[in-house]
Amino acid sequence: MRRILLIDDDELLAPPLAECLRRFDLQLDSATRPGKGLERLRSVGHDAVILDVMLPEMDGFELCRTNADDEDARLLERQTADGHRIRFGLGDRAWEERPRAIGWLTLAGLLLATAAAYAFVRHRFRPLDDIRAGAQRFGQGAFEVPIPVRRQDELGDLAAQVNAMAQDIRAMLEAERGLLLAVSHELRSPLTRARVNAELVAGGEAREALLRDLGAMRDLIGDLLESERLAAGHAALQRERCSLNALVREVVDGAFAGAALELRLDPALPDAMLDPARIRLLLRNLIDNAFRHGGPDAAPPCVTTSSAGGRLRLVLRDRGLGVDPTRLAQLGEAFHHADATRQRSTGGVGLGLYLCRAVARAHGGELRFRNAAPGLEATVELAP
Repeated sequence: MRRILLIDDDELLAPPLAECLRRFDLQLDSATRPGKGLERLRSVGHDAVILDVMLPEMDGFELCRTNADDEDARLLERQTADGHRIRFGLGDRAWEERPRAIGWLTLAGLLLATAAAYAFVRHRFRPLDDIRAGAQRFGQGAFEVPIPVRRQDELGDLAAQVNAMAQDIRAMLEAERGLLLAVSHELRSPLTRARVNAELVAGGEAREALLRDLGAMRDLIGDLLESERLAAGHAALQRERCSLNALVREVVDGAFAGAALELRLDPALPDAMLDPARIRLLLRNLIDNAFRHGGPDAAPPCVTTSSAGGRLRLVLRDRGLGVDPTRLAQLGEAFHHADATRQRSTGGVGLGLYLCRAVARAHGGELRFRNAAPGLEATVELAP
């Protein structure tokens, strides 16, 4: 019968392990302490030892080395039939030096495996980055560059479907713009005839009111046509090298001659490739908006020009009441009124600031608003 020595201090694990070994018809000795186990090894010959690595007095590896050095209790030593002795054990070099190299090699292998797994996952999920970037472009109205379809799998099908959806949206938007342009052009002729007929009506308050309404309709149609032209971006611009300061003075001396307006123009502002007609439209709308909402007793609006980071900057600030912070982000949207009650008295249909933003974006810039306390400040950045 084979004789087994079990050295384990775990009260939960040792009993079931011992019971399992007995079922294999093995004679079992047990010890809970390393010292007691060594005593039994010296006194009784065992065919095998099962021991716990974590023991209270010494660990299992130290116990094995102690056993290998003990001439009276060498556990892993056998004699062959021809008289040779074979000893199995843990050498000093194997335990003290080799594990260091093995540890570093294992760590390096884990790092390489982690890097390879990361590269693989990034490669597999790269189409998601393409879809995200494409969705952002489509949300900004840039439908020219489709999402690249890199693989023929579910993600590739998703990218193709998003591209198809973007083209459908683009077609709908172009059809809507085409319809709006056609309707606006068709309205111009009867509106012109109506204005000519109104001019022939005898003078009076009713005639003046009719002419004002016809003029508002004419301006609305003109703004709608201009907004759709600017939706084409750079293609709608007629650029030429000109001075932003000169355009500001031209608009102020023309449309706002005699009005109280403070100018802070940078004399070192460089010339830039701009569309003079569209920049004049932007200036007229911004200055007119500042006068209408600045209040009768407020200080004059201020126009400032400067350059920063290679871009032209135009800042126009009024000294009015400002805008409700919850509505500030909506300024510049089509047909949006920051204050509906005030808009009825000041006029306008809500396209002025929308056109200003369209002009800025067509020039590769942006229009932003903030409450300057007091007043509202509009900042236009233009690419030179």
